[in-house]
Amino acid sequence: MKKKYDIVIIGGGPAGLAAAISAYDHGVQDVLILEREENLGGILNQCIHNGFGLTRFKESLTGPEYAWRFIDGVRERKIETLVSTTVLSVSRDKQVTAINERDGVFTIQAKAIVLAMGCRERSKGALNVAGTRPAGLYSAGTAQKYVNMKGYLPGQKVVILGSGDIGLIMARRMTLEGAKVLAVCEIMPFSSGLKRNIAQCLDDFNIPLYLNHTITKIEGKERVTGVVISKVDENKRPIVGTQRYIECDTVLFSVGLIPENELTKSAGVPLSLKTKGAIVYQNRETLIDGIFACGNVLQVHDLVDFVSEEAETAGVGAAEYVLYGNREKDVIDCKNGQNVSYVLPQKIDRNQKGIVKLYFRVTNTFKNCVIKLKSGEKVLTERKKRIAVPGEMESFLLTEELLAAVNGEIELSLEC
Repeated sequence: MKKKYDIVIIGGGPAGLAAAISAYDHGVQDVLILEREENLGGILNQCIHNGFGLTRFKESLTGPEYAWRFIDGVRERKIETLVSTTVLSVSRDKQVTAINERDGVFTIQAKAIVLAMGCRERSKGALNVAGTRPAGLYSAGTAQKYVNMKGYLPGQKVVILGSGDIGLIMARRMTLEGAKVLAVCEIMPFSSGLKRNIAQCLDDFNIPLYLNHTITKIEGKERVTGVVISKVDENKRPIVGTQRYIECDTVLFSVGLIPENELTKSAGVPLSLKTKGAIVYQNRETLIDGIFACGNVLQVHDLVDFVSEEAETAGVGAAEYVLYGNREKDVIDCKNGQNVSYVLPQKIDRNQKGIVKLYFRVTNTFKNCVIKLKSGEKVLTERKKRIAVPGEMESFLLTEELLAAVNGEIELSLEC
């Protein structure tokens, strides 16, 4: 195998595939995709429900169908891929060390790297829920893999903690396979999933959603026998006297996703405390020259359509870096203001031409508000927003004219 490539992409899921195609189409054809699983496609391979591609392709696809649109594109372009290959480390000078059964441990030198490793689920161990470690405890994604790919039903009486999209989808999936989903508990006063998933996965099947509730105890020694759920106060502490016992044999955890940042850290890439991913410019270049990031390793998306869009931006950025080298930057910092949890990109380079799309999430559910973009005390522009919820990513277009009016940093806020 070759030891040098123009662009190495780590991750063969929706982000990595889209980034590879984009880089290829923008003039750099010496591209390698490294994927640790046996097949390309990433998490989409186990997402057999439909609803993917509504924004991008204007049709409802299953996860594998959506992935194959991009896998076909990679194969048509004869982009090189290595599957069943685990990347061990990435260095600041863009050396990638990996391992697989055929080649053993090997090192590849890249001119540019795109990080597209995706994210992982938080586990029970991160929650400090009282109880032992009986059988019947699964992350929602693990349960999805058992049901959709291996043909196993993890349990018959199910309680789900967390109302993330995977948990909502698994509530429906388990019901369709014959299990009884007794409750979905959410510690926050709002669901973190898409509104359409609440309607289609819970409401349509009469599955109760308990907001401001959490599991305070898991009972059972060999196998889960039940859980105790409690209402929580504004500080997310269980309220004494609100305990309720639910008999069940399975608990699914859908309590958030964490970007897979081990390789990002090994390269010395600075991370954002808010997104838990890399700090990037609008072309998705990190603060290490020639290393780019996109998809769920950068920020957790709610729609794969946005993952593909962001990955294409990173692919273009990586291709331009290879073709034209590192160029001088004129940097504007982007900050999150009132009622906004984060803004991405965190930095804007004035020397990069074109419209900048700012992504952001709000901190709570808001109605009839105004999105304001400020530079200092000056309001550059504003836009009315009828409703905004934390479970759905928002975006705001920043034109070159607006950028020209910036003096200092930019702050994006939501005012009601």
